[in-house]
Amino acid sequence: MPGGGAPCQTQHLTGMARAVLTEVARMLEALAADGTTASIDLRSLPMTDADREQLEASLGRGEVVAELEIAGRSTIHETAYAGAWWICHRGANDRVSSEEIAVCPVPEILASHPADIESAAVRLKEDLLENHSSQAEASNG
Repeated sequence: MPGGGAPCQTQHLTGMARAVLTEVARMLEALAADGTTASIDLRSLPMTDADREQLEASLGRGEVVAELEIAGRSTIHETAYAGAWWICHRGANDRVSSEEIAVCPVPEILASHPADIESAAVRLKEDLLENHSSQAEASNG
């Protein structure tokens, strides 16, 4: 090798990005027709880095981005195609632990759990009562 370096590991397009795009299109049609939701586990596919880059470029970015910090960092972004979401979960050392395309109105991971909503309602009511009591004491003092 010239320069004595390691051989260049060129990754080629395999056609996987196009196959995933075709499947996402079918899934979006089903979502629009009858509300059927689905997902594609990107980590289970034999995609090269070049395939992944082509898929990301083809799907583009939409208007919604969310980041969660729950047992690692998760990022969710809407693609340029409403209803198609790119979801990436990271674990230890910020390594990708799972990655998927979810086709749905809103990814379930973003929906508040009913128990969390109940707890929030109780906390807000308590905060309002506490705030009201503090204000009443301040105006009387």
